[in-house]
Order: sequence, then structure tokens, then C-alpha cells
Amino acid sequence: MPPNLVAATVRQGLFTRIVGRRLLYFPELSSTMDEAAKLGEGDAEEGAVVVAEVQSEGRGRQGRSWVSQPGNLLVSVLFRPTLETLPFISIIGGIAAARAVRKVTGLEPKIKWPNDLLIDGRKAAGILAESAIVGDTVWYAVLGVGMNVSLDTGENEDISAFATSVNAAAGQDVPREDLLRQFLMDLDALYLALRSGKSPIAEWQDLLETTGQRLVATCGDDTYTGVAEGTDELGNLLLRQDDGTLLTLTAGDVTLSDH
Repeated sequence: MPPNLVAATVRQGLFTRIVGRRLLYFPELSSTMDEAAKLGEGDAEEGAVVVAEVQSEGRGRQGRSWVSQPGNLLVSVLFRPTLETLPFISIIGGIAAARAVRKVTGLEPKIKWPNDLLIDGRKAAGILAESAIVGDTVWYAVLGVGMNVSLDTGENEDISAFATSVNAAAGQDVPREDLLRQFLMDLDALYLALRSGKSPIAEWQDLLETTGQRLVATCGDDTYTGVAEGTDELGNLLLRQDDGTLLTLTAGDVTLSDH
């Protein structure tokens, strides 16, 4: 049985104000997202963190499954944002993941719009945000991050062509507790800044690898082709189509592939 990742993280000093008020560790869960949502449906205060060693029903965007093996990072964080700050929860998750990898390993990760963390062009982490809204009030939001730390992507044919792990990219074993601690601290700082009115969009846009690339965007049954010109102030993709029109695509129901 692997050691308790949360205990190892806290032992070396986790300094946050909101994120990490509660830290829950599970050797196995169906999904950290579901567990954090249960906390959200109750009266748990925001900042609660759920960490699992293994999850049996991990998921990514668009209902895809997420490969979950021991030795990686499977984390979900409960927030209670306003309607105004809700669109940025996924964005600060991506920035925090990129900062953590950069600070701990020296690597320079990028983000593929809307929410894939890339190292050397290969996916190393996925970010997922889900929320419950009642009327015009956000009941809760859950940010989930699945990061490949020790995953041997070559063992899984479905992901070997496009995925990597932090260890593989760094050429060494990177302590997961260091990544988790740094991620939570950066997430906390970004969330505090967001609550005080500071937008994270500029830093996020600097991390986007998709800007300037020719892309195929799929939205439901519709497909759009063009060049990504960047994003608007909410993080929606601005796609200049071949006929010259500028299309705004939301992150929620779009997948992209290089073309």
C-alpha cells in the first residue's frame, strides 16, 4: 500500500488560506469528483481537498474515462464561487498545475485549450470543472485534476500516442507530495486573487499552446476549421474560420485536434 500522500504533503508544510482547509485521503475511490461533490451538497466549507491513490470511475471531459493507476495525482477541490468567478475555476486549475510542474521540475508545461496540460506537446494532466447552480446562485463547484506522474503511457495503447508523464519528461522520479503541495498553494493564491477581482486570463493566455495554430473544433455534430486567435476575457476560444468570420467557442462542449 502506498504511503498516505496527503500526510506526506502536509508534513513538509502546506501554507494556504482556503484550499486545504480539509484534506481527505482515500486509498481507493470511484471518483474524487463525486466525493467532493458530496461534500458540496452538504455544508462543507470551500477549500476541501479530496485525494485518491486509485479511482475506479475516474472521468475526463465529454464523459471520457481517465486512466487511474497508483503513483499519480488524482485530486478534486471544492469551491463555492460566485457566478462571476465560476468561469475561471477551470482556468486557475490549469495555471496552478502548470506552475506546480514548472516550480518542482523546471519543465515548461503549456496548456492546450481548453484544459489539457502539455509537456513537450504531450498530455500530462487533465483539468475538469463541474458545478451545481440553483437559480442564479452557484451551490458549489468542483475542480478536478488528474496528473500523470509515474504513469507508463507505453503500457496503454489508447493513450501512448499522445500522453506523457511528469517523471518521463523530467527524466527522474518527481516526489508527488511536492507537486501536490505546490499545486494546492498556487491554486489557493490564484483563487484568493480571483475573489479580489484579479483575472487570471493573461497568465492563462500566455500558457496556451493552441494560439496561432490551425485547428479543427468539434461542437456536437458541427465541425469548424480555422486558426485560433486566442481567447476572450472569459476563456472562450476565438476561431478565425476560413471564410474570415470569427467564431466564439465555449470550453464546455468543444474538443480540438491539431490539423
